[in-house]
Amino acid sequence: MNFFELQDRSRKNTVQLVFLYIVAVITLVIMTNLLVMGVFGYINSEQVQDGGDFFQQMDWQIFAAVGTGVCVVVLIGSLYKIMVLSGGGKTVAEALGGKLVPQNTDDSKQRKLLNVVEEMAIASGTPAPPVYVLVDEPGINAFAAGLSPRDAVIGVTQGAIDHFSRDQLQGVVAHEFSHIFNGDMRLNIRLMGVLHGILIIGIIGYHIMRSVSHSRGGRKGGKGAGGVVLLGIGLMVIGYAGTFFGSLIKAAVSRQREYLADASAVQFTRNPDGIGGALKRIGGLKIGSEVENSGASEFCHAFFAEGISGFMQSLSATHPPLDKRILRIDPQWNGEFARSDETDSPQEKEADKIEPWARQEMAKKVATVVTGAAMADVTHALDQIGSPNKETIDYARTLISGLPLVIIEAAREPYGARAVIYTLLLDPEQDVRDRQLKHLQTHADLDVQALMDKLMPEMGDLHIKSRLPLIDIVIPALKQLSLSQYKSFKKNMIALVEADSQVRIMEWSLQKILFSHLDGQFFKLTDTNVWYSNLNQLRKETALILSAMAYAGQKNQIKIEEAFFAAEKTLTFSGLQLAIKSDLKVSNLDRALQKLARLKPLDKQRLLKACATSVVHDQKISPAEMEMLRAFSGVFDCPMPPIPSL
Repeated sequence: MNFFELQDRSRKNTVQLVFLYIVAVITLVIMTNLLVMGVFGYINSEQVQDGGDFFQQMDWQIFAAVGTGVCVVVLIGSLYKIMVLSGGGKTVAEALGGKLVPQNTDDSKQRKLLNVVEEMAIASGTPAPPVYVLVDEPGINAFAAGLSPRDAVIGVTQGAIDHFSRDQLQGVVAHEFSHIFNGDMRLNIRLMGVLHGILIIGIIGYHIMRSVSHSRGGRKGGKGAGGVVLLGIGLMVIGYAGTFFGSLIKAAVSRQREYLADASAVQFTRNPDGIGGALKRIGGLKIGSEVENSGASEFCHAFFAEGISGFMQSLSATHPPLDKRILRIDPQWNGEFARSDETDSPQEKEADKIEPWARQEMAKKVATVVTGAAMADVTHALDQIGSPNKETIDYARTLISGLPLVIIEAAREPYGARAVIYTLLLDPEQDVRDRQLKHLQTHADLDVQALMDKLMPEMGDLHIKSRLPLIDIVIPALKQLSLSQYKSFKKNMIALVEADSQVRIMEWSLQKILFSHLDGQFFKLTDTNVWYSNLNQLRKETALILSAMAYAGQKNQIKIEEAFFAAEKTLTFSGLQLAIKSDLKVSNLDRALQKLARLKPLDKQRLLKACATSVVHDQKISPAEMEMLRAFSGVFDCPMPPIPSL
């Protein structure tokens, strides 16, 4: 099952979750009504026992009023929780006590973690997500949280970075990236919202009891106080019982996803000893995987391993037992857990301690090996969306190693990240470049300008294939900007692009990649519930995107038409018209992509494959084509791995 099929299945799971949610709410309505009518005498139990008609005794007006009240309370509770968590993975990480790891950290353990995350991100063609460490948690655990790859974060406990080797850490990070790509994170957020809405009934019952016990009438046992107390107790029982059964649903959904993420981690790294060793270490060390934060029970289904313990938890465990997970990864396992910490091997240490003078030599050495086993063309890269293989991960490491140290260090902190992007956008024509630099002297921070002077010699020699990985590296640092800093950065970037009175394809692609991942961090974006069931509904937009792809890769009109119609043949319909070049305006492309991003996952796959057909039609892949395809896939939340042979 590939990335798009998993995304489609995730959407279907959401529909099932909505159905179960409705069933749960109906059950709460019935139970709460029975409680209210029983406590306040709307139903005569003696008459029912004597054979009276139960339904005739029901006050249906009261039933409707109570039912409406329950529905409103549960719905508001669920929507409120989902709204709180809509801030993305950052909200979850901070609720668990996580601290953001600076991109330029000097801590060797944190640097190892960031390097592993960075390699996995570049290999999968997505910006490296921010990384949080739960510094007060000695247990060994990790999680991925967010609504999409754009706002995802990776979180690990201090125990994980203290006790995992680099290979084990890579296996766990690959497991969490699987959750990011497979749509598990969004489902996790919705599960939290559903359970919180159901729990609200119990919370209301608790506050009813508390208010009565503190009131004068309650302390003296006044009239009606007993009934109110019974109502409070009943609501608590109903609410918490509903939450328990909701937790069973959550556990059933989560367990199968953990098996899938384990298998994906092995597929990504081709090293079963990585994630297998991590699970064995959790089982062998006394500290285990427990997370002590008070919010752990709410987020337990998002963890790498079981985050809470207790008798009730054993009944609704969100993760399969460790031994079953290990046996699926290592069928020959002898049943013994790892009882002691092992240090990183010399090879693992070398991966995170490369001396500056050796970086280029290592890149050349590894690239020779990797390129021979790399995928043949862009269609293979599309097949790896959501599931990069080991060769791609190794290639990502060589790309990082091949970047000059001064650029890497700058890209990992907010001032330097802005300087890197500004320098990438400097025009080769001297008169245009002079206008760009003059604009920055007026509108950019002095520190950023100083860093640009330092970077320009190195950036001038930067190979074109390093542009996309470099963009992936700078995005986490840019997410640390303040709102005013980001607004200034965005205005400056647009001004640099428009300095020559035209927007080239590569400039638009770079701009689109950055803004699609950063705007949601700083602005409240308007979301629409309009979804399109198939590409045929968006023929005009599809034709525009395929036309842009054809023009990006070809100069000759005949070749442009051949590439366009070759792409059209891969679709299930025909009759598309090649757009004239003057129609390929930035505003038109933006509007088309906004609609196409609302397609279902399998239709996004068809569109990206059509674009890929246009790219490989002439058996050549230009950097402009690759950056445009990457921009399209990024807008569609379908991260595309790099192509080693480019």
